[in-house]
Amino acid sequence: MPRFAANLSMMFTEAPFIERFAAAAEAGFQAVEFLFPYDFAASEIKAQLSRHNLTLALFNTSAGDTAAGEWGRAALPGREHDARADIDLALEYALALECEQVHIMAGVVPDGADGARYRATFIDNLRYAADRFAAHDKRILIEAL
Repeated sequence: MPRFAANLSMMFTEAPFIERFAAAAEAGFQAVEFLFPYDFAASEIKAQLSRHNLTLALFNTSAGDTAAGEWGRAALPGREHDARADIDLALEYALALECEQVHIMAGVVPDGADGARYRATFIDNLRYAADRFAAHDKRILIEAL
């Protein structure tokens, strides 16, 4: 039997984010996911998960400065410090929220850029993330977006 998680960033948008946990539980979901938890204290999200008997299936590392066109920073040469700070913060949330996996946001490669540099940066940051997450028996994910 397939298992589904309600994406609270996309579903139940008629309610404020923090109220969507109740809506997901009322709709019969046992798990949720969302894009980014960082506007809320992990303890606030954890309380909602516990209150509604939900597990957290997935969330993402920070997108960075979306107004400037960023959609993650793990593959951006010269932004390794930011990417690793994003990874460390995501791990803190994963531990607090008992989430087993986190998507590492790569970022956008500009047209005409040296793809090999971006790929090498991404691989280095994925190694960093893999080591950090594996030490806590957590998984990292990548998505072809």
